[in-house]
Amino acid sequence: MHIVLGMLGSIVTALWLLHRLAEMGIDLGGLNPWLWHRRRKWRKTYEANPIFSISSPMEATALLISATAKADGEMSAEEKSAILEIFESEFHLSKRDAAGLLISSIHLLGRGDEVRDQLDAVLAPSANSFSPEQTDSALTLMSRIADVAGPASELQTALIEATRSRLERSTRAPGKWH
Repeated sequence: MHIVLGMLGSIVTALWLLHRLAEMGIDLGGLNPWLWHRRRKWRKTYEANPIFSISSPMEATALLISATAKADGEMSAEEKSAILEIFESEFHLSKRDAAGLLISSIHLLGRGDEVRDQLDAVLAPSANSFSPEQTDSALTLMSRIADVAGPASELQTALIEATRSRLERSTRAPGKWH
């Protein structure tokens, strides 16, 4: 009997201690491994760089075109106008949508280090969505932008070649820009 009373007293003490800790604001839910895993997964998704989750071939191509233009530094005004013209003519966007796509691409690109250094990771979500025609078109558009301000630089050529090798590894059936 004395053993049962000792166990019941220990259980009541532990429960009372947990109750007091919860009243003081200490969250005991953080000790739950499933909750911790779910929160960590959400945090990784929420705090991740958005260029690593671009799944649309059009948005990925817009990012690559902007990266090609910014490979040697900031974009010139003629490169920006050439990119806007490409977005309007090739992607069939209005002037407003083309400007929005350019602004978002430049914002997502930042300095462009992630695209140059981790091209496979940037293209991973969208590479399988590219058709052979879209791959050829993306590479042609990147080359056009590289030639706007004179002959393409070494960085621009390296980016275009890296993109070519990555996209040609994973192209699928024909499709249209959308």
